[in-house]
Amino acid sequence: MLAIGSPLATSVRTSTSCNALLRELQQIWSDIGESEADKDRMLLELERECLEVYRRKVEEAANAKARLHQSVAAKEAEVATLMAALGELNIHSPIQTQKKMASLKEKLTSVTPLLEDLRMKREERIKQFADIKTQIEKISGEISGFNYPNDINSLALEDQDLSLRRLTEFQTHLQTLQKEKSDRLRKVLEYVNEVHLLCGVLGLDFSQTVSDVHPSLQKVNQEQSTNISNGTFEGLEQTINELKTERRIRIQKLKDIVAALFELWNLMDSSQAEKNGFSRATSVLKLSEAEVTEPGVLSTEMIAQASAEVEKLTKLKASRMKELVMKRRSELEEICRMTHIEPDASTAAEKSNALIDSGLVDPSELLANIEAQITKAKDEALSRKEIMDRVDRWLSACEEENWLEDYNRDHNRYNAGRGAHINLKRAEKARITISKIPAMVDNLINRTLAWEEEKKMLFLYDGVRLVSILEDYKLTRKQREEEKKRYRDQKKIQDLLLTEREAMYGSKPSPRKSNSFRKPNGYRANGNGSMTPTPRRNSVGGGTPELLTPRSYSGRQNGYFKEMRRLSTAPLNFVAISKEDTVSTYTSVCGSELGSPPHS
Repeated sequence: MLAIGSPLATSVRTSTSCNALLRELQQIWSDIGESEADKDRMLLELERECLEVYRRKVEEAANAKARLHQSVAAKEAEVATLMAALGELNIHSPIQTQKKMASLKEKLTSVTPLLEDLRMKREERIKQFADIKTQIEKISGEISGFNYPNDINSLALEDQDLSLRRLTEFQTHLQTLQKEKSDRLRKVLEYVNEVHLLCGVLGLDFSQTVSDVHPSLQKVNQEQSTNISNGTFEGLEQTINELKTERRIRIQKLKDIVAALFELWNLMDSSQAEKNGFSRATSVLKLSEAEVTEPGVLSTEMIAQASAEVEKLTKLKASRMKELVMKRRSELEEICRMTHIEPDASTAAEKSNALIDSGLVDPSELLANIEAQITKAKDEALSRKEIMDRVDRWLSACEEENWLEDYNRDHNRYNAGRGAHINLKRAEKARITISKIPAMVDNLINRTLAWEEEKKMLFLYDGVRLVSILEDYKLTRKQREEEKKRYRDQKKIQDLLLTEREAMYGSKPSPRKSNSFRKPNGYRANGNGSMTPTPRRNSVGGGTPELLTPRSYSGRQNGYFKEMRRLSTAPLNFVAISKEDTVSTYTSVCGSELGSPPHS
């Protein structure tokens, strides 16, 4: 049996209907009485009309098929193009799948969803590329300093590579640019912060300064991106260099002003309250250039204020110049006195006073001359310090020698009194110190001569050459030692004569005679009958030479014969007998021996 709806069944039904209609038409023609020729003619026309209908329907079907085939081919070509552009080559080819399909409509139905999906992917991919490219162009424009047109459709139509590989390349390039932008922004921020710091220190308008470099650095419009081009970097670097140069100039200017302020303050004896008003300005002196960060400390107002103070103090200084000259001269004399240097007589107080009163000399020049002399005196004192320290040690040793001589003259020095053990210890140390004096003097002479050789000038101590003082001291000390030796020799002779006398007369002197003998000659008897010298000072005309030191010289050199200081004004206790007493004793003893009868 034929299946209902199949083409053959449809054809059978159509044929049956046509036959029935043809028979009905022939019956009608017979009823009408049409001839056979007319019937054949009308049947022929009917066949031509049927063929024409069939032919038209076939043509329409063929055209529809062609259109379907063209549509399928176009979509397949578009699918292939999109797949190639998107780089999705791993998808199964729809053409291979369509070969298994007989109907064009089935092919069209299967390719249409795939094409729509690929179109959507393409649109999304184009948007991704456009977004990335827009960002790339924007960042590139910020870096280069040129603005590119922000057009989403700027992606070239001829650039059909929309693959993920190309998208990844764009993203990598964008990340590189973003990193460069981040680095540049950080660098710009560092530059801007440095400009802000320098503007604050110098008291300049920060906004105007960075706006002169590029308006975007002000950040007035949040939508405007910061310019990070090389031109901005160069502009910021140039601005920073200019600000640093200005800072250096102002620091030096302020330092000069502050130095003048300190000098004027010292001259005018300004109060601490007056100085505190310029504490910000004076703080610059002890800071390096990079450490000056306080806002406004180098502003023109600060410098003008300090300059005005200098001008005010300068005018006040002019009215007090005479007083200042006298004050600085006193300071010079004090420095010279402390260092035993003769001050320059050309600026003596009396002479300076007379010159100022006469108007022959500008007080400022005179003050500057005294300042130069003070500086010279300080420098010379510094170069003399080592030798002066040794002179002080030598003088201290001489003082100890003086004290020891006074101590040795004291009859009660060994008594168990208060502080006796302290004096004993000091005497022991003094003897050790005194024993080093000759070497100390020789070393001082050598060092002084070396100093004179180096400086090509004499080393003067209160106007007297120190080497001469030391040589005189050595000579005086030598004479003194010789005097001590002569006295010891005389004492030995006296002791020998006394011993011979005792042997000649057979007994020691009675206490009465002893006492009478001690009185005129300054001796007293000890337990075994020998004589010891009684401690008493020499008279001015005594024969023991005086030890001369720089202090005794300094008392003689000013022409006024002020009080003379002697490190050693008398010999040790065994030199207590003067030459007159020694001679008289020696004469009396010898006379007794010569006048007495020979001892049998």
